[in-house]
Amino acid sequence: MAESKNNWYVLKVVSGKEAKVKEYLDSEMKHNTLLSDHVAQVMIPMEKHASIRAGKRVVKEKISMPGYAFVQADLGTNDEVASALRFMPNVLGILGGLDHPSPVSQSEINRMLGTAENAEFEDSDESLFTVDETVKVVDGPFSGFSGVIDEVNAGQHKLKVMVKIFGRKTPLELGFNQVEKE
Repeated sequence: MAESKNNWYVLKVVSGKEAKVKEYLDSEMKHNTLLSDHVAQVMIPMEKHASIRAGKRVVKEKISMPGYAFVQADLGTNDEVASALRFMPNVLGILGGLDHPSPVSQSEINRMLGTAENAEFEDSDESLFTVDETVKVVDGPFSGFSGVIDEVNAGQHKLKVMVKIFGRKTPLELGFNQVEKE
């Protein structure tokens, strides 16, 4: 099987069952020679969401496109592969229909994967801010004020910034997303 024949296709699946579809397809690819010869991989686009719970930053992965799974496959002239994909449990259809499945461009797939990679990069970048660096507050009640970073807590993505308010230096605890470098 030539790699150039593989295109990305969109499977419409029952919302909330995306992981089950991926698990089932991966299992079938091991046992079903038709699928193992024509399907390269299955992907469910995920994105990271951060929230604050009990004063701690919690990062969870969520499905970025509920109700869809992406399959890299060679559907070429073999209608059996498209039918096998379409009639799997929890699969509602293939984008473009069973007769003429519509491939998704590689640039669209790269764009979706790129957003996920950027989210991971933001979480792992601990050298974003340094002590004694001047920053401007862009969010919250002190928006517009400038200050100097006194402490960096990379684990919780927080900074202690010394801001001059009414002529006195006042410490503010701010999140990385509430400031920007000047």
